[in-house]
Amino acid sequence: MKLDRIAYDPGPSARFFEEALGALGALSERTWHDRLEVVAEGPAARLWNPTGALHEVELRFAPADATSARDAAREVFPGCPLTFQLAEALRPSPLPLERLVLAGDANGRPPAPDVAEKLWRAQFPDTRRWRLAGAFKAGFHFSLVLLVRCEIQAIDQHWSLRRLAVALPGGEPDDALARDLSLADASQEAAADVEWPAPDPARWGAFLRTALEQDLVQELAATRVRQETYLRRELDRIDDYFEHYERELTARAARSASASAKLKTADRLAAARAEHARRRADQVARHEIRVQPHLDALLLVAEPAWQTELQFEQAHEPRAVAARFVPRARRWTVPA
Repeated sequence: MKLDRIAYDPGPSARFFEEALGALGALSERTWHDRLEVVAEGPAARLWNPTGALHEVELRFAPADATSARDAAREVFPGCPLTFQLAEALRPSPLPLERLVLAGDANGRPPAPDVAEKLWRAQFPDTRRWRLAGAFKAGFHFSLVLLVRCEIQAIDQHWSLRRLAVALPGGEPDDALARDLSLADASQEAAADVEWPAPDPARWGAFLRTALEQDLVQELAATRVRQETYLRRELDRIDDYFEHYERELTARAARSASASAKLKTADRLAAARAEHARRRADQVARHEIRVQPHLDALLLVAEPAWQTELQFEQAHEPRAVAARFVPRARRWTVPA
């Protein structure tokens, strides 16, 4: 899901810079309501110089409606490079895998068999002869949550912050968890007591990539239409120019009786066709849409679930699986 942007405000921005630069080891002091004096060295100084040498600067936090020219090294304004560079500097590397246990219903009980069957059949309508082969046992369902800053590079550059969630082990998108995670309650139970799944970077990366692609479909559709319109205009302009040029060369060759002139015209035509193809390819490359994700947080979530053994028939074949019922989502999860 795409998170709402926080409107730029000089006051909160100044507090963010003061705390963030302090976390990186810099000294800072508010000299005025919109001014921050900074003395930085090492990681904090790399915002201004690549060597991390000692650097002193007074930052000015410009009003949101300011229209005068901006100094990107000394001023903070909506979309300024310093804000993005500071966010990158705060991001730990390598990115740690955090763990969170969600609290369940204190009086939680497993679903009644008829309710469990109804939800199963709604989720898996191609199965028959469903039955519980064991009692419900308390367990955990695991999900992977990703916070990602997404940069879309096109004719116009766009940034967005997104939270994605996928269910494990199958990687199905969980939009409800991504939407409501900030409202969920953490459990007092120690995370070390949970039998966490072993990290699988390659598989999890594929899940998150698919989830991000699906989340961007609607936003990229409008961008793609705009890019195609601009590209068609440029290609038509190039095609029109070279068609007229080649027509002129061909007409000249037809009027000339000289063999050398005809040979030179043929060479020019070959060069024009090669240049035509090169310019078309250049415009196609210029109008590509590139998506650059920047991972900011990775969270493994455990939430209470009910485990049981199920037997059912699918495609006329009997199956027996260990399944989990997730009360929050009112959904079943089965091994891939």
